[in-house]
Amino acid sequence: MAQQLNLLGSGQIIPTPLHQEMERSYLEYAMSVIVGRALPDVRDGLKPVHRRILYAMYELGLTPDRPFRKCARVVGDVLGKYHPHGDQSVYDALVRLVQSFSTRYPLLDGHGNFGSVDNDPPAAMRYTETRLAPVAFEAMLTEIGEATVNFSNNFDNSQTEPVVLPVQLPILLLNGCSGIAVGMATNIPPHNLGEIVDGLIALIDRPTITDEKLWELIPGPDFPTGGEIVEVQGIQDAYRTGRGIIKMRGIAQIEKIATGKKRRREKKALVITELPYQVNKAGWIEKVADLVNQGRIEGISDIRDESDRSGMRVVIEIKKDITAPKVLHQLYRQTALQSNFGTIMLALVDNKPIQLPLRSVLEEFLKFREQTLRRQYGHELEEAEQRLHLVEGLLLALNQIDAVIEILRHAPDGTTAKIRLQEELDLSPTQGDSILAMPMRRLTGLEKQKLETELEDLQERIGNLNTVLGDRNELMKSLKKELRSLKRKFSDERRTRIVNVAVNEEVKPAATPKKTTEKKKTTKDPALSVSPTLTFERSVKAKLKVTNSGCIYWENPTKDSEASIFKQDEDFILYEEPIGDRDKLIVVTDSGKIYPVPTGEIPSSLETTELPAVELLSSAAQRDAKHTVAHFFLPEKHNNLDLVLLTETGIIKRLDASELDALGNRGLVLVKLKEKDILKYFFFTEAEQEVVIATTGGRILRLPVDDVQIPIMGRNAQGNRVMRLRLKESLAGSCAVRSNDQIAVISQLGFGKRIQINTLRLGNRGDIGTQAIQFTTKEDMLAGIISTKGRKNITLTTNINRRLVLPVNSLKLADKSSTGEKIGKLKADEIITGIYPYV
Repeated sequence: MAQQLNLLGSGQIIPTPLHQEMERSYLEYAMSVIVGRALPDVRDGLKPVHRRILYAMYELGLTPDRPFRKCARVVGDVLGKYHPHGDQSVYDALVRLVQSFSTRYPLLDGHGNFGSVDNDPPAAMRYTETRLAPVAFEAMLTEIGEATVNFSNNFDNSQTEPVVLPVQLPILLLNGCSGIAVGMATNIPPHNLGEIVDGLIALIDRPTITDEKLWELIPGPDFPTGGEIVEVQGIQDAYRTGRGIIKMRGIAQIEKIATGKKRRREKKALVITELPYQVNKAGWIEKVADLVNQGRIEGISDIRDESDRSGMRVVIEIKKDITAPKVLHQLYRQTALQSNFGTIMLALVDNKPIQLPLRSVLEEFLKFREQTLRRQYGHELEEAEQRLHLVEGLLLALNQIDAVIEILRHAPDGTTAKIRLQEELDLSPTQGDSILAMPMRRLTGLEKQKLETELEDLQERIGNLNTVLGDRNELMKSLKKELRSLKRKFSDERRTRIVNVAVNEEVKPAATPKKTTEKKKTTKDPALSVSPTLTFERSVKAKLKVTNSGCIYWENPTKDSEASIFKQDEDFILYEEPIGDRDKLIVVTDSGKIYPVPTGEIPSSLETTELPAVELLSSAAQRDAKHTVAHFFLPEKHNNLDLVLLTETGIIKRLDASELDALGNRGLVLVKLKEKDILKYFFFTEAEQEVVIATTGGRILRLPVDDVQIPIMGRNAQGNRVMRLRLKESLAGSCAVRSNDQIAVISQLGFGKRIQINTLRLGNRGDIGTQAIQFTTKEDMLAGIISTKGRKNITLTTNINRRLVLPVNSLKLADKSSTGEKIGKLKADEIITGIYPYV
């Protein structure tokens, strides 16, 4: 029988418990994936594959001023020199660095098909071409070298590659990063370059700056596809702890589009111009169509993609008698038009994965940048000192040229000449070599002058470098100067809007039908996946608000007031009233009709973008009307009230408020208008009140509200002409007053005063009225009037969308013959265009 080998006793096999070997091997594999593949380095913000692509292209000379080169050549160099993995993984990483919809600041320029937001695949690498983008070349590679960063051997020790790139900007925050390692993942959103630079400079100047002040400079992510962030709490969580959920929404606008064969009909449509980050447009459209076919989204008649090179445009046509906000809310609730970005700010710090808050990411970058600057300036100082040493030797030789020539003439060889130069002229070996290598042309006077100039420049440069390296404040000044320069070159406007709203979010799975006949375990349909459901609770104290631009919404007190997304610089609240338990709002349109709007259909200030009140009406009503004239809740006791209507051409009419009792869902006609006439003013009047009507010519007609001057008429009557307008004259205002009240009178050029009503003549219908203000120039006209009773302030608007709040007491009480006083300084070509109550 053959003798068996005693392997265990030979000492070449080491017995190891299986669980220990599995644990060790798994940890080694996990760390290899974490460090060498999936997670970015906090210093340059890059994974190894991206770093190797950029460095390989730098070695190939693919700078922004050079021609494009085939991507296949780049991929080949990366594989052969640095990255021994599959070619498709390298090409996929390269493609992402080109895509402007995936990367906030693309690091590569591309030529060819690199895919689209519809998830179209890029062309093969043999067809596409690329080169370095300016931001990558100038802010990441210009300082590359062993003097600034460490290099290590590549996989086969044939050459070296940088361990990290000497970036001058925090690319980790600018472009973000996503990756899945073993047992951990990272998902960092992109940011705006200008905001990040401002945050870095603030952190340099004030290292103890509070998080809140830092967040004012860096308010949140800035996604390349735009959209909006609808809550700041998730941003603050991510910035404070390194982990948070950021709620994103696409941008939707409500438009009227022409339909039909001859394009004569108009329909409401939702137009989506921006989608949340990383949402596939084609896939989203397909999802919406599926939900419509399943009956889970109602009110959509057609959906089509009209996107082109100018931008995204997805048109969703709305069915008749369906309000656009209803459809929009369904899209938010059931599709990726509203989605979450789960932020995990995980990166490698000293080759260890650490979850970092925003401040730590910025501080780690600044620490790295300070180190690279010190290494760079130290290398420059060393080179400058070496050059200075040589220049000093050359000048010494030129100043003693006769002695040098004598030494060279009698020296038998170069070595002897070098030794004699060192001994007789007190030179170093390097200076001796440089003198021996000096060509004859350097003996001319011009060359000597150049050397003397170079000597002065080198001495100045060495002094500056010593100052920077010796004083950290000077080093930080240099760093800030560099950051500001990069901001000027590469910064752009923010694309993603941030809306600070407090959304009451409730995450629920979509309901599935219950079966009572048998108990059976069911699997979840992917189409019924969990999606956020937005619920907005309106308190009893919620207020209805209408802006001067006709937008309407409701807002809870205190909680929602600062979070409203309707308010813009040129918008202000014109009317507000608590809603309470009232279920209908009455809307008066310029077509002379009124309509009831259920308060449940009025959007919250947190729900959508600004919505004109006319959009809440039916399609038929919207065809008749362009604007709303008034909005009100019907008073409980309205039998003693009348309605006064005044049209643009000067037709007045009074109705009994009891006519409103006949109001149904289809609306009610209050006045029949002549062609091209529109309803302009609408208000309630009580017993013993009067009506004042003003024209742009400064005339005011004061009428009693009685059966002689303004008789009560039926709804089908056209009304009576109240006053005739002169050429180029129009109505400037009208309101209900009492004889002891006052009105504010404001001209377009900014002259104003208060007038006592009883000082104006009580007129008759058809009179020309009383000239109530004298104008200083022929170009001036009356901008409007308003009753001052119970008001401390009034609001003025101008033709350049400026809003001026004017205290009533600042207007002096004057008679009708005065011009009034200048109420404020207007800009060139600016005029007052409207007068409104201050709310």
